[in-house]
Amino acid sequence: MENTSLNSLSLQLSLDPFYIPPGAKYPIFFLGLIIYFFSVFCNLTLLALISVQKNLHKPMYFILFSLPLNDVIGITAMLPKVLSDVVMETNQVYYPLCVLQGFLLHMYGGGVLFILAAMAFDRYVAICLPLQYNSVMSPRMVGFIICLVWGLDFALIVSLFSLQTKLPLCRSSLVNVFCDNPSLLKLTCDNTTINNIIGLFNTAVMQIISVSVQVFSYVKILIACLATRKSDAKSKAVNTCVAQLVIFIIFEIVGTFTILSHRFQNISSDLQKIMGMLIFLVPPLLNPIVYGLNTSEIRNSFLKVFQTKVSVKF
Repeated sequence: MENTSLNSLSLQLSLDPFYIPPGAKYPIFFLGLIIYFFSVFCNLTLLALISVQKNLHKPMYFILFSLPLNDVIGITAMLPKVLSDVVMETNQVYYPLCVLQGFLLHMYGGGVLFILAAMAFDRYVAICLPLQYNSVMSPRMVGFIICLVWGLDFALIVSLFSLQTKLPLCRSSLVNVFCDNPSLLKLTCDNTTINNIIGLFNTAVMQIISVSVQVFSYVKILIACLATRKSDAKSKAVNTCVAQLVIFIIFEIVGTFTILSHRFQNISSDLQKIMGMLIFLVPPLLNPIVYGLNTSEIRNSFLKVFQTKVSVKF
């Protein structure tokens, strides 16, 4: 199949499966199922709290709403398919569905970076420009920021995949356990230099925008904290930023390990696949927990709802 152009619409691709020891198939499947449902439950709970609780109807939480929504998209696009392949031992996917999975996974990755940048900007305005906060972070401005986050992410990923889908296919075996743009590019025998340049450019744009906005915001917040003499104000400012910094650091560390795992030849293919999956597993698992535990308004809202439900039952 090396020199033959394949029909992409009906093409069935074979994925590169994990090596699973005898008897470990079902334990791995049920562990993955627990991880998936726990993550989805936590993120949907956070979405429900922000939607229902009026005390959370603030610019900060309207922007935050995008984060658990993005996490649900990311983990749902990846994990159910992987678990299905583990238990069914099929490891097959139609090309259009593979492209859709890759598109959603890349949307998730870019979404995390842009959402965290938007949240950092909100905290900068709240802490460094408190008197102007309501006028700056007006409903129109918040709506614009949310549309910009999703619109810019969508435009960058569409530009990436629109180029990829135009390439003729001459292979049908993916060297990964799930679909992403680098794996899909390896299915073509054509020159992919332009695709690689666009991919690197898009990644650079996402990282530069996200890191620049966050560095600027947190440096300004740090200066404001050092300048104020009010210990309560310092404590509140630090607490509101800690959760966002933790989430950003976790995402960047996992992403860096994922990239590095593909740069060293002596790392096993199974370890590379696991590292590739972590970026879609760790943030969706930890983000709602970090925010739930570290943000007092969300924590108090959850406890209020929980206590109300318990008191109704008894």
